[in-house]
Amino acid sequence: MVYLTRLEHFNAAHKLYNPAWSREKNDEVFGVCANENWHGHNFDLYITIKGEIDPDTGFLFDAKKLSRLIKEHVVNKLDHKNLNVDVPFLTGKMCSTENLAVAIWQQLQPHLPANVQLHCVKLYETQRIYVEYFG
Repeated sequence: MVYLTRLEHFNAAHKLYNPAWSREKNDEVFGVCANENWHGHNFDLYITIKGEIDPDTGFLFDAKKLSRLIKEHVVNKLDHKNLNVDVPFLTGKMCSTENLAVAIWQQLQPHLPANVQLHCVKLYETQRIYVEYFG
């Protein structure tokens, strides 16, 4: 089995805020991330796929095609957006990096060919904080 990882990048704003809680509790739990005027991140997205090498091409999957799929089904829907407001597949969810990684998996997985498996969504919110989701 071979693993291939593609790195993509997007910028987005969000707010961590539970509307069922008081302003004080949101501030206590989420701190500056509950800022009522939002805050933004420069996200780095690593998509890792796995499978067998095609003997005719020497590829697991064409990396340029993988990039196009990621951009079409994920990055173009997230880049320069407000995750809480502008992204239909996040409606009704807390816009944490954890939930975003799961949602990215759900957006991308159905568009991969049958011979390729999604292995990992690794999403860096900052240089020191990232989430990995393995389905």
